[in-house]
Amino acid sequence: MILKTKRSIRWVRLRKKKYAGIHLIAEFWGAKEIESTAETKKILIGAANNSGSYPLKVSTFKFNPRGITGVVLLAESHISIHSWPEYNYLAIDIFTCGDKAKPLKALEYLKEQYNPKKIELKEIIRGVVHNKK
Repeated sequence: MILKTKRSIRWVRLRKKKYAGIHLIAEFWGAKEIESTAETKKILIGAANNSGSYPLKVSTFKFNPRGITGVVLLAESHISIHSWPEYNYLAIDIFTCGDKAKPLKALEYLKEQYNPKKIELKEIIRGVVHNKK
């Protein structure tokens, strides 16, 4: 990881529309429990790398008695994980900007790491440019 980078994200084009990026909101139910901040950091960096994103900084926090929040700040935006082990639930956000990052690849990596029994997914196209006529 590096501390300084130049922003070089190009907006994505889809069906004659431009947009900033894709935001995936995933809910994992019945996932493997991970209570280690070191393991969470490793998973976040792996998700970023698998998506073709550029990780800038990772931060995690372990709650008492259980649960972890972790986020990896990307040159292309962020990936975050919030765990509630008492409900066997993970809340995951993957927001990537530009035309190079592949957020679904990050999601696939997270599925492999956490092996959830059930996944709920929402996809939001962020920053759609509306042409004025």
